[in-house]
Amino acid sequence: MKNTQIREIFRPELKDPVLVIGLPGIGNIGKIVSRLLIEFSRASLFAELYSPTFPDYVFINNKGICRPPKYEFFASTTGRNLVILTGDSQPALEEIPAHYEVCSDVLDYAVKLGCRSVITIAGAVSPQPTHEVYVAAISKKEAQKCVENGAVIYRGGKIVGAHGILLGLAEIRGLTGFCLLGSTSGFMVDREAALRVYKVLRRVLGTDVQEGL
Repeated sequence: MKNTQIREIFRPELKDPVLVIGLPGIGNIGKIVSRLLIEFSRASLFAELYSPTFPDYVFINNKGICRPPKYEFFASTTGRNLVILTGDSQPALEEIPAHYEVCSDVLDYAVKLGCRSVITIAGAVSPQPTHEVYVAAISKKEAQKCVENGAVIYRGGKIVGAHGILLGLAEIRGLTGFCLLGSTSGFMVDREAALRVYKVLRRVLGTDVQEGL
């Protein structure tokens, strides 16, 4: 495999879907939030993405069956239509071209599905983490909407890895979007920070997405 490959299980029928992305990262906040959203919006797996830039190992289940690292696309048509992306890992931080390649492929596929808005979920490292949920957005209007639903403007920082690159590439493509970041120490899985981000995300998306908490 020399390039990214997307294996489509089925093509969902979606109306103006929003792409929500939560991958492993700081505090594992992105992945926890995406999994909560998948569960409580009753989303269905419809496609898988494989890339030669992913780590060089396979996962083995308790039956001895192995598989390579992958990203998974889920679709929810319960209320607000969503395409939810999560996965096992990201390309290594030092592999910058790999990040751009995979992120571009993700956005290409999402646009084909009708997505015009992108939301990424990440963590913000703080030596003494507060209970804040931060927002960095493509537009002032989107930032303000998140503030009205409990977020705080993220000032003067950086969003490293896919969660930041995806938002930057979305802006270049003329898409809308924002990133929600949970304040965390970053030393371990931070479920409490993830739950705070999930609640803000649910309010921004609307009450059609169940709390499940």
